Amino acid sequence: MSLEKFKELHHQSQPLLIANTWDAISSKAAEKAGFQVIGTSSHAIANILGLEDGEIIPFNEMFFIIEKIVKSTKLLVSADIESGYSHDPQIVATYIEQLVDIGVLGINLEDGLTKGKERTLGEISILADKIKHIKSYLKTKGKDIYINARIDTYTTKHQQPLEETLRRIKSYEEAGADGFFVPLINEDSDIKAVLQATQLPLNVFLKEGLKSFDEFAALGVHRISSGNGIHAIVTKATDKAFNSLMSDKSL
Repeated sequence: MSLEKFKELHHQSQPLLIANTWDAISSKAAEKAGFQVIGTSSHAIANILGLEDGEIIPFNEMFFIIEKIVKSTKLLVSADIESGYSHDPQIVATYIEQLVDIGVLGINLEDGLTKGKERTLGEISILADKIKHIKSYLKTKGKDIYINARIDTYTTKHQQPLEETLRRIKSYEEAGADGFFVPLINEDSDIKAVLQATQLPLNVFLKEGLKSFDEFAALGVHRISSGNGIHAIVTKATDKAFNSLMSDKSL
C-alpha cells in the first residue's frame, strides 16, 4: 500500500490500532491477528540484542532488525527510531532515506534525549530541524515518509506539560510533521486541548493506569499503539517457561 493509504488509516471512524513488534515472529503474529499496521519497538529491539532502552543501539543494528521485519510481513510498517541516532539533522535524513528504500512508510522521531534510563526534554529546535531536513532531503529524491513527532513533555514530567506540548505541536507542524505522539497524556482536558490545537492525527499508547482504547477513542484520538507492552508479556512468559523447565526437567 502507498503512503497515502497509510495516512488515510489515521482518519478512520475508530483509532488506528498499532501492534508494536520487535522481530519476524512477533510481526507475523500481528499480521495473523488481523492488524493493518505494525510499529517497530525500539525498546524491545534493544532488549532482544542485550541492550537497555535509550538510543544505546547503533543505527545499523536497528536498521538490520527493521529490514528483517519489513521483509517478514505484508503489513504496513512504521519504525521507532528514537531521536534519530545522531545530533546531525543531515545524517538523520540519510538514515531515514535508508528506511524509505526498504519500504518503511512512517517513523516515530522523539524530542526526548535519553542516556540509559534518564530522559530529558530536548530544545524545540532540535527536533524541528531534524523534521525540516528529513522532509526537504527526501523531497529532492522524490521520496516522503510519515513523521510522527513524539513529544516527551509528559514522560519527562515537565512542569507545564500541556502548555509545552501545545508549543511544540505548533513548531513541529510548521517544520513538516505529519502527526504527533504524546505518550502518557491522559487527562480528558489535555487530550481535548491537543486535538483542538491541530488538525494532524494524535497518537497515544496503551499502558496500565491510562485510559482504555474505548476511552481514548471516545475523545477522538486517531492512533493508539501498544508500546513495549506485548514484549513485556512475552518476556515474563519466557522467564516462566525456563523456570518450569529447570524445575520440572520437562516441557
